[in-house]
Parts: sequence; C-alpha cells; structure tokens
Amino acid sequence: SLAGVRVLVVDDQEEARQLLTETLGECGAEVTAVSSGVEALAIIADPPEGERPSVLILDINMPGEDGYKALERVRALEAERGVLQSDQIPAIALTALGRSEDRLKALAAGFRMHVAKPVEPAELAMVIASLSDRLAVGRGLEAVGPI
Repeated sequence: SLAGVRVLVVDDQEEARQLLTETLGECGAEVTAVSSGVEALAIIADPPEGERPSVLILDINMPGEDGYKALERVRALEAERGVLQSDQIPAIALTALGRSEDRLKALAAGFRMHVAKPVEPAELAMVIASLSDRLAVGRGLEAVGPI
C-alpha cells in the first residue's frame, strides 16, 4: 500500500501521466500529475494543503526543460528554503534510456532511483515505497509497510 504517500509525477506525455496517476492511485497514493518542471516547481513552492510531495517522479526526456534541469531547480528551491539534504524530496528518474551510463548519470545528478520505461506498475510502487520508507525513517516516523 502507498496510502498516505504523496507522489508528484512530471511527464510531458498526457497518456503517461494518466497511466501513472491511475496505477499509483490504485495503490493508495495521492497523485498529482503535471506536464512540466515549471508546474512541478510551483507545486513544491506552494504545496496544496501545505503538504510537500513524499516522492517526485520526473521524466528525463521532456521538451524545453528536461528532468535534470527540473530537479536542479527543485534542489535550488529547497536549498533556498533551508531544507537539509536529508529532508529533500526523493526523486525518481523515469526514462526510456535504460543503459548503465544513463542510470549513473541520473544518480550523479541527484536522483535516488532510475527507472526505465516501460515500467511495471508493481516495480514502480516498490521503488516509491522504498523511498518513502527512507524518508519516514529519516524523520523518525512510522514507515510505510511493504506492498
């Protein structure tokens, strides 16, 4: 179950956003999906109901501002607001680029996980659960149970 986990999905393809929203919603996650890094930054800067996302999923290959640049801007905002590195929103790189070099590049850029498309819904749910567990444990909160 991803109950109580707030996921912000950023993907320029409407079909991908819809599929991720439905799939993660079925697991109990509260999903917000947007089509650009600019929209994601606005949500993170002023989160609905004052609740920051638990996990950020960024498509790497978006026109204009790619996932790397979007994550860079999110991290700059967090730094500006005094968010400790240990409290940063964990980010997942979602991409069609699945080579080991691509994974290493994503991890070096600050993503906690690299997931290649097409992704199995159960795999993505497990990745999100593991990242939200780390976040909860890091804050001394009760961890989300396994799915």
